Amino acid sequence: MIFGGFTFGSGGCQLAGATSDPGGLLWQTGPADIRSFAAPDGGRVTVLGCCGATDTELHSLSRRLLPEDIAWRWSGAYAVVEQRGPHTVVHTDPSGAVPLYATRYEAGWAWSNSARALADLTSAGVDPIRVAVAVFLAHVPAAVGPRTFFTGVQQLPPGARIELTAGRDLRCATVWRPDPVPGPAHDRLRSALEEAVRLRVASDPDLTCDLSGGLDSSSLALLAATARPDGETLHTVTVHPAGQTDGADLTYARLAAAHHPRLVHHLLPLGTEHLPYTDITTVPATDEPAPSTLTRARLEGQLRWMRDQLGSRTHLTGDGGDSVLFVPAAHLADLLRHRLHRRAAAEAAGWARLRHRPVLPLLREARTLTRTSRAQALADQAAALESGSAPAGQGDVRWFPAVPLPRWATSTAAGMLSDAVHDVAAAADPLPSLDLAARILVDEVREVARTAAADAQLAAASGIELHNPFLDGSVVDAVLRTEVRARPPVHTYKPVLVRAMSGVLPDALAARTTKGSFNIDHYTGLRANLPDLQRLVDGRLAALGLADPALLRAHLAQAAAGIPMPLAPLEQALAAEAWLRTLDRPATPWSRPREGDRRG
Repeated sequence: MIFGGFTFGSGGCQLAGATSDPGGLLWQTGPADIRSFAAPDGGRVTVLGCCGATDTELHSLSRRLLPEDIAWRWSGAYAVVEQRGPHTVVHTDPSGAVPLYATRYEAGWAWSNSARALADLTSAGVDPIRVAVAVFLAHVPAAVGPRTFFTGVQQLPPGARIELTAGRDLRCATVWRPDPVPGPAHDRLRSALEEAVRLRVASDPDLTCDLSGGLDSSSLALLAATARPDGETLHTVTVHPAGQTDGADLTYARLAAAHHPRLVHHLLPLGTEHLPYTDITTVPATDEPAPSTLTRARLEGQLRWMRDQLGSRTHLTGDGGDSVLFVPAAHLADLLRHRLHRRAAAEAAGWARLRHRPVLPLLREARTLTRTSRAQALADQAAALESGSAPAGQGDVRWFPAVPLPRWATSTAAGMLSDAVHDVAAAADPLPSLDLAARILVDEVREVARTAAADAQLAAASGIELHNPFLDGSVVDAVLRTEVRARPPVHTYKPVLVRAMSGVLPDALAARTTKGSFNIDHYTGLRANLPDLQRLVDGRLAALGLADPALLRAHLAQAAAGIPMPLAPLEQALAAEAWLRTLDRPATPWSRPREGDRRG
């Protein structure tokens, strides 16, 4: 489902097949979670997305000035738009789980939840700098800024109130900050997750859930089973390699399934036709390269099976849990900054044992980080890109991981990356003075939420609506506002979720401290699809001047041969190549709506 709108003075187009409101300023394609209410002053308030507010609650809000927490007050993933005379005001959710975009159009602004739709409207080309960031700096989410993959189209900042007025620049005010609140997070997390899951269960009786055997998906599945009315079951799915019916993930998935009588567990075997990298150039069109691009065959196979065999239209995943529940090593620096020296030493010792590192260098890194701002860390990253050296500070406790550019990256790519990072470093931080760990997590969660929306676009092409409750604004707010004294140690595995799910998860699953991996499948998929991939890389990235195709082909061959190396830049390059080819498909046409296309 795509929706969007215009400010007064910017025309009233809509995507082909869409319907628009009587004023032509708001449009949508297909069935949508959209609720709109007239305000006494003649304006209109519209809630876009999955929102747990009742109509009565929303009606009451439309009669007065909207509160700052409007986009995370209730469960769900949603945004709110006010249209009052010539002014359009957009309220975005804290994580950007419903990413919204805007571009100048005619005398005003056009906005939408699809950057690609706005690019089609304005005939915008691809932004090579943004492509370079996606391929080479995906580990530095702060480097993205408001850029999208299309020139002239920008993402509206999450957790903000944005005024779009014809003839003026955007006016953005940050309204959400993860300022700490007293007490541990597990009670807040339990309440937020229960409400998030209950909302989805109530909206679709045929809802299905992932059950991978990890803590995140198992928690959601068991909460959803509990939320089902008496006598009604919940279908869950665990994918696994064909012929392999044991292993840790399946063991824990079966353990979770046996823990609730309403939970029906399905095992879905994956064959060679589902290997990673298979037919990746047939990926559906999305706003950006989706995380599941390389595993498109597996995802599409699972979604179509659930749709055809289980009647699923809505599917819950645990995506986002790893990011929301993660405690960065920068937490050690926060402990020192807050003069919690004894605890910092104890946690550094635990982290050092886990990483087989000496303790004192770890504490020195933490002490250095307390004196390094986010802007300085970005400036250091830009300087390293300009010099061709590795980013300074190779330890664990840092703003961003130290990942050097691969040999097949060009000097042109390095220059573009440096420019992008300089732009973000020079811009004012919308969330100044946060603890370091909290600031790092905000960037990480927003990166994951935006890319999860691209995965949802992939799923929509198979007729399934994906939901990721861990990325709901209320859930993110519940966890990220934990004060430093109440945060879990950096070397522990999701203790906040384990405590929140007390009485929900079976004890053996709650004690799990690892998660499964499909890395072996990725190497197998590389080997099986190597000829097609070798042809693919001599393509769009090379045309944009970002990659040396001969070196990239050699790198691919080495990876397929099993030579140990970081796969991330390689996989990001392949996903970008596949996505860039979707731009060759015909653009979605826009048109002025006919009278019959307007909603009365």
